[in-house]
Amino acid sequence: MNEQAGPSVDHAREPCPDRILDDIGGAFGMGGVGGGLWHLMKGMKNSPGGARFRGGIESIRREAPKIGGSFAVWGGLFSTFDCTLVALRKKEDPWNSIASGALTGGFLQLRTGMKSAARSAAFGGVLLAMIEGVGILLTRMTAPPPAPVPMVDMPGPSPSNSSRSAEINAVPIPEPVPESSAEPSSGGWSSWFGGKKAEEPAAPIKSHDLTEDRGIIKDRIYKSD
Repeated sequence: MNEQAGPSVDHAREPCPDRILDDIGGAFGMGGVGGGLWHLMKGMKNSPGGARFRGGIESIRREAPKIGGSFAVWGGLFSTFDCTLVALRKKEDPWNSIASGALTGGFLQLRTGMKSAARSAAFGGVLLAMIEGVGILLTRMTAPPPAPVPMVDMPGPSPSNSSRSAEINAVPIPEPVPESSAEPSSGGWSSWFGGKKAEEPAAPIKSHDLTEDRGIIKDRIYKSD
């Protein structure tokens, strides 16, 4: 029996719902570190001489948690929408991430009006599409080349033997010339020069009578006596 296939799993990420907590923590850390560096430079620039470093640290303490929290909210909503689409569509592909980015951007801007929410949704969808496209491109560029397919010898004559047999069959075989048993005709050129003399039948060989030899031998014996 064919069992119903479950949703495809992206092994590069945590499974749902653990993915939501993982993305919240990662987004908070990213926003806190990035925002902290930004406000460190900004605080040092706006502080008076001799207190620049203290002003930068005070700016990090005041602003970095806010930025980290905003990133955590965005990451948590994104993962929630992503896991919901995975459960509904029964598969994981880049379309889930693009739709989740659009839904997250639109949801966070609902309090400012539908027009602002639509613009934010479009921006979130385009941003996630660019991120997914770059990720797919890098994956294809860094992927190892596919292994060569081994050649399997099929039973039967090899191409060289078949071509050689075809060449042999293509050569015409000369037909044997039948020997002519008829006598050459007396007409034509042979009639002017007499033609070929007909062969006479050979005379029969006479058998030798041995009684005559015996009589001659006896006569010689008597004469010698």
